[in-house]
Amino acid sequence: MPAYKHNNGSWYCMFYYRDWTGNNTKKKKMGFKTKREATEWEREFLDRNTDSLDMNFESFTDLYLDEVKSRLKYNTLLSKKHIIDKKIMPFFKNMKMSNVRSIDVIRWQNELLQTRDDKDNSYAPTYLRTIHAQLSAIFNYAVKFYGLKINPAALAGSMGKKSADEMDFWTKEEFNLFIKEIGDKPFSYEAFSVLYWCGLRLGELLALTENDFNFNKNIITINKSYQRIEGKDVITDPKTEMSNRVVYIPDFLAEDMRLLFSRLYEQKKNERIFSFTKSFLYKEMIRGCERSGVKRIRVHDLRHSHVSLLIEMGFSPVSISKRVGHESIDITLQYAHMFPSKQQQMVDMLNEEALKDVQADNNSRERKE
Repeated sequence: MPAYKHNNGSWYCMFYYRDWTGNNTKKKKMGFKTKREATEWEREFLDRNTDSLDMNFESFTDLYLDEVKSRLKYNTLLSKKHIIDKKIMPFFKNMKMSNVRSIDVIRWQNELLQTRDDKDNSYAPTYLRTIHAQLSAIFNYAVKFYGLKINPAALAGSMGKKSADEMDFWTKEEFNLFIKEIGDKPFSYEAFSVLYWCGLRLGELLALTENDFNFNKNIITINKSYQRIEGKDVITDPKTEMSNRVVYIPDFLAEDMRLLFSRLYEQKKNERIFSFTKSFLYKEMIRGCERSGVKRIRVHDLRHSHVSLLIEMGFSPVSISKRVGHESIDITLQYAHMFPSKQQQMVDMLNEEALKDVQADNNSRERKE
C-alpha cells in the first residue's frame, strides 16, 4: 500500500479496489500529514469495502450509522451519535472490531461507573443502561450482517437499570395548589392542565394545533411531536406507533381550551398553540413550585401524575396504556410501586375478609352451644 508525497509536504494515497458492482475502481485521498496516516486510511477503506472486521471500531461505526440512518428519525439519529461520540468512541475508537473482548467492555463499563460530573454526581442507572444498549446494538449489527462470531457487549452483561427505582408524581391536591399559582399566564395554565389531565408527552403537547381538537366529542387527536433540533423547530411523528391515538378530555378542560382559542384572533388553526419551548415550561414549573410550596418534580412527571391518578381511580393497566400511548402494557405496569395507598387498601380489605371468617366461626360455635 504505497503512499505519495506532494511538493507541499503533505501525503496522499492512490489505489484500486473492487466496488459493489464488481468493477475495478480508482480511489485517491489527499491531505495527510504523514505517510503513516495515508497508508492507514487506505487500509481502513479497503477493510470497510470488503466487509472485513479487521477495520477499527470507528470505521465500522461510521458504516453502521450510514446504513441505519434511513430507518431512524432524525432526532433519534442525533441521540445515537451523541452517545457514541461522547460515551463509547473514546474507549473503543482504535480497536479492531474482531479484537474487542468482553473484558474490554467490562473495563469500559467500570470507567463509566466511576465517572463524575462537576457536582460529583454519577450517571443515572437508566442512562448507563441506554449507553450499554447502544454499544451492544453496534456489535449485534456486526454479528447479524458482517459475520462477527459473538457480541462481546452481550457477553459482558448490561449495566444500570431498565427503569428508575422511583417515579416522582403529584397528587391531585398538589397539582391544584401548583396550578393556582400560574393562573396569571393563561398559556402556561392551560399547558400544564393538558399535561396533567390528559397525560400527554411534552413533545405531543407542544405540537398541538387547534385542528387537533374536536369539541363536539371533546377529544384531542395525537399524531405528531415537537422537537427542537439544531436550533430549529421540527415536527416529527410521535414517539411510537401506539402514540398515535385519540385522547378524551374532561368537559371543564374542553371549555377552558375553547375559551383560549376564542382569544387567538390572528393564529391559524394549523399553527402550534403553545409556541414556547420546553425550557420555558421548565422555568414555569420552578416558578409554580416556589410560589405554591409543593415539591419540585420534572415537567415529564406530570405524565406520571396522570397515570397515578387513573390507577387511584381504579382503571385497568390496559385502558391506561391505550390512553397515554404506551408501546406495551409492561410500561404501564412499571408504575405499580408508586401507589402505597392501594397497598393499604388491599390490606384493609383482606383484614375485613379475615374478620368476616372469624365472626362466622364464632357464630357457628354459639349455635352449637
